[in-house]
Amino acid sequence: MLDKLNPATEDAPELIAERWIGALDAALTGRSIDALSALFAPESHWRNIFGISWHFATFSGRQRVVAELLERAAAVNARGFRLDDRALNPRRAVVAGHEVIEAVFTFDTSNGPGTGAVRLLHDSGGNSAAWTFSAMPDFNRICDARADRASEESHARDFAAPDWLEQRQASRAYADREPDVLIVGGGHAGIAVAVECKRIGLDALIVDRERRIGDNWRLRYRGLKLHNKTPVNLFRYLPFPPSFPDYIPKDKIANWLESYVDIMELDFWTETSFEGARYDDAAQRWTVTLQRSDGPRALHPKHIVLATSVSGTPNIPTIAGIENFKGQVLHSGAFAAGREWAGRSVVVFGTGTSAHDICQELHAASADVTMVQRSPTMVVNVEPAQLYDKTYLGDGPPIEVRDILNSGVPLPVMKIAHKIITDEVKRLDAPLLSRLERAGFRLEFGEDGTGWPLKFRSRGGGYYFNVGCSELIADGRIRLIQAADITGFTASGLALKDGTALAAELFVLATGYKAHDHLLAKLFGEDVAARVGRVWGFDDATQELRNMWTRTPQPGLWFTGGAFSQARIYSRFIALQIAAIEAGTLSKHLK
Repeated sequence: MLDKLNPATEDAPELIAERWIGALDAALTGRSIDALSALFAPESHWRNIFGISWHFATFSGRQRVVAELLERAAAVNARGFRLDDRALNPRRAVVAGHEVIEAVFTFDTSNGPGTGAVRLLHDSGGNSAAWTFSAMPDFNRICDARADRASEESHARDFAAPDWLEQRQASRAYADREPDVLIVGGGHAGIAVAVECKRIGLDALIVDRERRIGDNWRLRYRGLKLHNKTPVNLFRYLPFPPSFPDYIPKDKIANWLESYVDIMELDFWTETSFEGARYDDAAQRWTVTLQRSDGPRALHPKHIVLATSVSGTPNIPTIAGIENFKGQVLHSGAFAAGREWAGRSVVVFGTGTSAHDICQELHAASADVTMVQRSPTMVVNVEPAQLYDKTYLGDGPPIEVRDILNSGVPLPVMKIAHKIITDEVKRLDAPLLSRLERAGFRLEFGEDGTGWPLKFRSRGGGYYFNVGCSELIADGRIRLIQAADITGFTASGLALKDGTALAAELFVLATGYKAHDHLLAKLFGEDVAARVGRVWGFDDATQELRNMWTRTPQPGLWFTGGAFSQARIYSRFIALQIAAIEAGTLSKHLK
């Protein structure tokens, strides 16, 4: 029998990646600027997600990358860089229009084990240089090393001892202990932090003002669904069943949150309002005032995580003259169902996703619907919109590895990739977009044409995933007017520039939600609000979202939020930092 030829060649991705990672380890060990510089492309980027030093930032340009990497790697004794081909066999890929070799690696530091991804540019001369490089703590390996591996007895020997249910009830009561971490907001973002805190050994309590877990989704408008596909929105440790639909309805996701909290044994107080908190520098604890259904309660956690999201508190703009209107005025967050307005006239202010969905639901219920456009908006059909999430769709590695690859794309490269995708989306949607423009709808496609994901990260909205409303607008079945065409508000509706009047019984303000920082002064005091500054939106220095998932200028105060995938990826880094602070290996104060 003939021997099979070895498929590995000098151009095999495995060999190229193996040589590069070995050279990286040698350059860092030898602290050689020249050797390290040779491994990075001139326009390279390093995204450090707390992997090599407790710092969350993206560094751009070879000189900056090399300088920061040498300094930070030495400070934490970063070493032992090696390919993790069990996670991902090095492969060729196209990222942001560049042909690259993509690989996942592991390493060790004095802070614990790490993981990351590299994308190499490889030329015909056999030279390889990193274009993108990312590093983060390996949460799974860290937790496994800490875990108490002593197995529980299969059956209780003391039948007088509390059973499982009684233990869970006692845990939730917090009658004789304080939580390490108080999480304010019980949506997907807060739950994601709680489950990671629990895994790493922190005592975390979620509080939420709603009556039932999941009500922050359950009580929203009737037709709401998630607008990206199910694989993007998976929860850690408990994947969705294969029977779940591509786009999950809001009641189904609400029920899933409720079940997830129960299965993962997370402590959660419903019908609990967070009234405010003050920090004691000497005790290194907060004094928190809560209002529960049975009365007030004070807690003294070491850390507070605000998980009220970028879609949590309604933004009610000041609209001059709207007080003249004698009909009903609702924010979109309070809109329940279109069927209540059958045969009646409704005006919806806004052109984002909620505005479109509400208009479509009202139209289906035979209401007379008018949409008011206040600013240009991106429109993309829901299927082409999935191109932005292609890392998670189709065959490929497990979700853990996809998260490493996805989070390893730095902002400058993301902008290039998203501009390419947006151009393709515009091509695919061209017939619809032309019809919308003819109907008077004003379109835009994000900063420099980078599409909806960066609009979400910068302002939390300004786009619509079309599931049919755009056709109704283009056909004139949903009336469209521009805000500039309104000259005033009357008791019965709107006065328009052309001299006509538009009668209405309901105004829906689909005007978005406030950023995380809007309640800081009220809940924590003016000094804390000034110290923390802005939350969400990109910081020019770090190229990351401001104050998100990292220590803030206020010790013990953290922020989380964003999409399901963001909450899944970054929540574990909050848990890791808090665990390091409590272990005394990380300062609570941000330098």
